[in-house]
Amino acid sequence: MMRGFPEAEFRARTRAAQARMAEEGLGALWLTTEVDVRYFTGFLTRFWESPSRPWHLIVPAEGKPIAVIPSIGAYLMGTTWVEDIRTWSAPNLADDGVSLLAETLTDVGGPVGVPSGYETHLRMPLADFERVKAMSGIKITDDAGIVADLRAIKSEAEIEKITHTCAIAGRAFARMGEIAGEGVALSQVFRDFQRLLLEEGADWVPYMSGGAEQDGYGDVISLAKDAPLEAGDVMMVDTGAIWDGYFNDYDRNFAITRASDAAKAAHARLIEATDAAFRIARPGARACDLWKAMADIVGGGEEAGRLGHALGMQLTEGLSLTPRDETVLRPGMVITLEPGTEVVPGKIMVHEENIVITEGAPRAISPFSGAELPVL
Repeated sequence: MMRGFPEAEFRARTRAAQARMAEEGLGALWLTTEVDVRYFTGFLTRFWESPSRPWHLIVPAEGKPIAVIPSIGAYLMGTTWVEDIRTWSAPNLADDGVSLLAETLTDVGGPVGVPSGYETHLRMPLADFERVKAMSGIKITDDAGIVADLRAIKSEAEIEKITHTCAIAGRAFARMGEIAGEGVALSQVFRDFQRLLLEEGADWVPYMSGGAEQDGYGDVISLAKDAPLEAGDVMMVDTGAIWDGYFNDYDRNFAITRASDAAKAAHARLIEATDAAFRIARPGARACDLWKAMADIVGGGEEAGRLGHALGMQLTEGLSLTPRDETVLRPGMVITLEPGTEVVPGKIMVHEENIVITEGAPRAISPFSGAELPVL
C-alpha cells in the first residue's frame, strides 16, 4: 500500500475547510497540534515528542496553507505540498517564533479561528499565545468546530490506511499462541506482542494495555505486571498500533489453559453486544443508539460508561458511544465498538472491534471475533 497521500487529498481537505471558513466569516485557521497540522499537510514526524518547539500552520481563506515552524523542520515540510514555509531558529527563549507568527497572521488577516472545543489543546506556551494576539492585533476566536468536523469523515484513502493497520494487528493477534501461556509473565507478553506488531508491519506501537486475572481483570488501562500467567486467568491485550500515521484500536481476550463458565458466558455476551451495535450502525443512527444497543445486553446502565469512540489519526477522537452523545453517524466515520461487562464481582471483561460507517450496512475493518473465548 502506498504511504502518504496525493496532493489532491490535501487540496480537497483545504478547500473544504475554506468553504466552511467562508460560512463562518473566518479569515484563517491557526493550528498547533500534530494531527491538525498533519491533516492539512502530510507532515509526519515523531519529532513532536520534543516539547521544546512549537509548530504552527495557518490555513488562509484562499490558497495553500502556510507553515510557521522551527528551521529543523524546513526540509521535511518542503517535501509536502506546502510552499510557503517560514522558519526561525528554535528554541529561542526571547522570541520563539512569536514575532514571525504575528507577522504572518497580520499578512493573512482575520478573524482567525483556533480549535478550542472538546479534545483540543493549544500546543504552545500560553504566554506566547497572548503575545501573538497582542502583537498581531488580529481577532482570535474559536474555529467553530470546522477541523474536528472535517476530520470525523474519513476519505477512502484514510479508511484504507486504517484497514491496513487493523490487518497488521489481526495477524499479530493470530500469533498470540507463540508468546503467551501459563507461566509467562504478562509483562513479557506485552513486550513480545509489540515485537509481533512490528514484525507484521506496524511503524510503532504508542499504546498497549490490558490485564490478566482469574475470571477477568480489574481494569483495562493498567501496565502489565511481572507476575506469571496462571491457569484460569483471562488475559486481555488492547493495542493501538500505527501505520503511516493511522491507528488501529481493538483488543482480544484469551483464557489461559482453561476458561470458567462465567468467563465463557461473559465473552459470548460481549460478542452479542458488539453484533447488536454493528447491525444498527448506519447513517442516521446516533452514537447514543449504539450505546443503548450494547448496554441493554451487557448491563450497568449509565454506569456502563463509554462503549466505543471514533478512531483515526488519534487513538480516540471525536464522538463517544455514551448515553448522552447524540452525534449522528455519517458515511466515512470510523468508530470502535467496545462493550464491557462484569464477570464476577470486582472483575470485568471488555471487547473491542473497529468498523466504518458506509452508505448502507457498516463494514468491519478489524477481523471480528467469534463468541467462543479462545484458550491458550
